[in-house]
Amino acid sequence: MVSALHDGFPAAVGVSRLRVYDWPTVDGLPGGGTPHLHLTCSEGYVVTAGHGAVQTLTVSGYRETPLEPGVVAWFTPGTIHRLVNEGGLEITVVMQNSGLPEAGDAVLTLPQEFLTDPATYADAVRIPADEPEAVQAQAARARRDLATRRFHELRESTAAGDPEPLAAFLRSAAALVRPRLDAWEERWRAGAHAAASATQDQLNALRGQDGRYLAEARVAATGPSARGRFGMCGRLDVYPGI
Repeated sequence: MVSALHDGFPAAVGVSRLRVYDWPTVDGLPGGGTPHLHLTCSEGYVVTAGHGAVQTLTVSGYRETPLEPGVVAWFTPGTIHRLVNEGGLEITVVMQNSGLPEAGDAVLTLPQEFLTDPATYADAVRIPADEPEAVQAQAARARRDLATRRFHELRESTAAGDPEPLAAFLRSAAALVRPRLDAWEERWRAGAHAAASATQDQLNALRGQDGRYLAEARVAATGPSARGRFGMCGRLDVYPGI
């Protein structure tokens, strides 16, 4: 008999709505997000409004991808990325492994002294949720500007043919998340792995001329559990269970 259908969003992906920060940046751009990378999740941007770009940095070098309504851009784990808001940029963000990105699968491009251990890093990136919105905004902007300066240092050293600063950042990022890997694996098994396993069960059932699982069909819908939360790249509307 086919296993029970997975309750999560299709393919166990995560979805959020993002309005990219319009605060002027330390390098003179009209607005933008905080440079960071993900370690186990690919990420996709479905642009719904405005204009801008995503700046990316990998060991292969720097790249800038223009963003406008209708564009879908995506990148794999290990890609340092930074959103640039040239006017009203809004995006539907689609991420691998459902809630894993919200469980810490991201490391900001902070200076090395903030990447020495998980506690030091957590203090450097914390947004004080119990403080007024103005204080939260100040903290989000400060960490963005700090990470942007380091992003430019990594970009410049890579362009100059010196790979070690970027390599050092990647090593530090991997070390920072190591204590969370067991919890991440549990999320993956309950989400993406379970969804893929359910598809295998369905294929096997259909091959055996058993379509009884189709009677388990159901419909679900939800609204955001939080609106306007200060994220790495902008104000986020977050959806529960996705």
